[in-house]
Amino acid sequence: MGLINRYREYLPVSANTKIITLNEGDTPLIPAVHISSLIGKGIKVYFKYEGLNPTGSFKDRGMTMAITKAAEKGMKAVMCASTGNTSASASAYAARAGMKSVVIIPEGKIALGKLAQAMMHNALVIEIEGNFDDALNTVKEVTSQYPIELVNSINPYRIEGQKTAAFEIVDALGDAPTYHSLPVGNAGNITAYWKGYTEYRDNKKARSVPKMIGFQAEGSCPIVAGRVFEKPETVATAIRIGNPASWKQAEAARDESFGLIDSVTDDEILSAFKLLAATEGVFCEPASAASVAGILKKKDMFKSGDVIVCTLTGHGLKDPDNAIKMSDRTYKVSNSLSEIVKIIGV
Repeated sequence: MGLINRYREYLPVSANTKIITLNEGDTPLIPAVHISSLIGKGIKVYFKYEGLNPTGSFKDRGMTMAITKAAEKGMKAVMCASTGNTSASASAYAARAGMKSVVIIPEGKIALGKLAQAMMHNALVIEIEGNFDDALNTVKEVTSQYPIELVNSINPYRIEGQKTAAFEIVDALGDAPTYHSLPVGNAGNITAYWKGYTEYRDNKKARSVPKMIGFQAEGSCPIVAGRVFEKPETVATAIRIGNPASWKQAEAARDESFGLIDSVTDDEILSAFKLLAATEGVFCEPASAASVAGILKKKDMFKSGDVIVCTLTGHGLKDPDNAIKMSDRTYKVSNSLSEIVKIIGV
């Protein structure tokens, strides 16, 4: 049915709004087994696996709203800056709406799985010298002068769509979790979840709200460091952002919920990335694993009875290169039964 139809009463649409949807949302809340045991103390951990949205990331939640409202305004083209997932989502929903999509990407800073999606959805992809923040500045300039809709997370309708993930979590658990952990890049998602949780509480759909805990990559942690990173660096390309568009809103979500925003190293991210796939059967992209790396790093702060939800923002097939580089389970031998059995260890 799509999240707009499901949560229409909480979203800025009317009975006459034509909904542009790919039946996004309703992603699984998966109970963790191994990760819960690593934290211990009887704490329950869940994964909100957003990689099972239509284009493989949480961006579809915001994009169904952004493209729906752009269509309502009569716009014929949309534009975004992207490190990958936004471009895939924007181009897919624009194709669905019969609009032109333009994507500005930073040079060499996009996972090929995501770039392939944008290309197949017929986006006009323009690679520029510079980083994501440079790309976003270009998009702002173009869309301020021409009739093209900006669909990055500074578009308020993106946040409206993304907040529905918090609704789904409360609907599944019966109340808000104690903590909600997220990767933080451009910081729209932590902003949106907090908005969703507070709206559900205010509408008596939840008794409580969680403490929001966000994690940036150490080489790209402007909120943690309190300064813009001119040249952010991290293996987690989706959160390689040095000047988040929703910086102040993310700090507000942290402070109002009595949560925190901290950093994790690339090694911690990649360790969690591998751990999730190998022990939980959940394959997410590296940036997603920052939410799990964070709770493992901060496990001493949790107490018995706590419930933690970790958002896994995108599917692992978005960034297969890193997965293959990390693999140590591939062997090449002659087609010999004895050699194969020896490797298997039986």
